[in-house]
Amino acid sequence: MLALKSIVLMIAGFAILIKGADFFVDGASGVAERFHIPQIIIGLTIVAFGTSAPEAAISISAALSGTTGIAIGNILGSNLLNILVILGISASIVPLHIGRSSIKFDIPFNILITVALVFFGVVLGKLNVFTGIAFWILMILFMVHLFRTAKSEMDRGEAQEEPKKKKNIFLLVLYIIGGLAAIILGSDLAVDNATIIASDILHIDDRLIGLTIIALGTSLPELMTSVMAARKGNADIAVGNILGSNIFNILFVLGTVSLIAPVDFSMSFVIDGFISIAVVFLLYFLSKDDDTLSRRDGITFLACYGVYFVYLIVTQM
Repeated sequence: MLALKSIVLMIAGFAILIKGADFFVDGASGVAERFHIPQIIIGLTIVAFGTSAPEAAISISAALSGTTGIAIGNILGSNLLNILVILGISASIVPLHIGRSSIKFDIPFNILITVALVFFGVVLGKLNVFTGIAFWILMILFMVHLFRTAKSEMDRGEAQEEPKKKKNIFLLVLYIIGGLAAIILGSDLAVDNATIIASDILHIDDRLIGLTIIALGTSLPELMTSVMAARKGNADIAVGNILGSNIFNILFVLGTVSLIAPVDFSMSFVIDGFISIAVVFLLYFLSKDDDTLSRRDGITFLACYGVYFVYLIVTQM
């Protein structure tokens, strides 16, 4: 009965978490529109933050509760899932065009911050206040780059979407407050019950539960967004969603977690970190020649994740 109850509550937590993130993004985007903030800025900032909200809520909640393995495992697992599974599925549906700006900046920047994460983990043995400050500085620099890119595109006179019908400001604020409340409630439910399942029922460590079940749960917004974008032929949205989410996961989420409480970085995470670096390099080399992820590349990504998942299970035995 304990197992069934924990599983049901964990699933409920993920459902509340994801729906809360949806409400938060809708509310924040609506408020931004009311103040005439360009759509491109909204997409590059608020939506990117919103899709990382589940990872942020889970990791911060886990760090505060002392289950640091879930905090780091959630981010590394989510980033691996984002590339190998989500881009893998999306590219298997339709070949994905990779923009030159992504190949020249976004993917190399992903490599840089993942290397920085592993470096800090190996040298310091934990993610501490110094790590958090460094990640926040990098995040601010990344945001400056985004705004400069957005301003450059607007200065070139690119067509803007027609403004949508404005929603009631009080309803939008309610969406934001209610969405944040749902994110907090959902993250608490998911972390608490995932920990019970991992330690008390399955007798596995919080690293594995963070890298698999929680990583998958918090990556559902990215999965739904990217797959739907690929089906509709909006490859740039699918790829940009993943690259932006991975950057926010490391710099914002782990940066914030590190400022709240020190997070131990075990040697097992070093291996996961090097695998993450190798995966981003794989994405770079597969896309740099023809600016495209083919269906074969997508199948390759999915096969790589299958091998990684087997590795996780074998090392747990």
